[in-house]
Amino acid sequence: MTEEKKSVPRHIGFIMDGNGRWAKAKNRPRSYGHKKGADVIEEVVDASFDHGVEAVSLYAFSTENWKRPKEEIGALFDLFLEYFISELDDLDKNNVCIRIMGDMSAFPEKMGRETDEAMYKTRNNTGLKLNIALNYGSRAEVVRACNALIERGKPIDEAELMNALYTAGLPDLDLVIRTAGEQRLSNFMLLQAAYAELVFTDVTFPELTDERYADCIREYQRRTRRFGAVTE
Repeated sequence: MTEEKKSVPRHIGFIMDGNGRWAKAKNRPRSYGHKKGADVIEEVVDASFDHGVEAVSLYAFSTENWKRPKEEIGALFDLFLEYFISELDDLDKNNVCIRIMGDMSAFPEKMGRETDEAMYKTRNNTGLKLNIALNYGSRAEVVRACNALIERGKPIDEAELMNALYTAGLPDLDLVIRTAGEQRLSNFMLLQAAYAELVFTDVTFPELTDERYADCIREYQRRTRRFGAVTE
């Protein structure tokens, strides 16, 4: 096995699917599954430190998730607030830099304040880059980036476009992990995932243990990444 194949992915994206199904299987409300999913996020962050991952991007709330029941959306908002309030100090202490991806204007004002505070407080941290996608859709991100370039009179070439995305300055995704058996990207970081390895696991996100996370990384390491070239 070559050294490149053994290397740890620099940037991992998570499509965190199956919280509601996991809860339903236990005869519990969907909000219970989302709470468990939030706990797993803490474990993912810790494990990413251990593996030496540079950046983690979490698909927490998509532009399509507004179609869900209002009660479920409200419970998700409460969880987001709880996460930013309760975990911010520890994340900052561990040198994590938080970045929010998505249009926050649609969220309650309090959540906007808390996410702004999280980004401001951790802006100079040099450790793990933690990107949280809220009210995010990749197509909307590209439209936003193109409009920003037009307003600045910049050419819309590949380099300028990538630098206008939420992930400017970060490496492209090396690995995308989707839980709960679904096998699609669902409008998640389409440009950043252009050459990413895709790993789909049948376990729901609340069931994603450290060992199962490690299994996904080992699967990535078994892949040969050619980027269009030919390897002997």
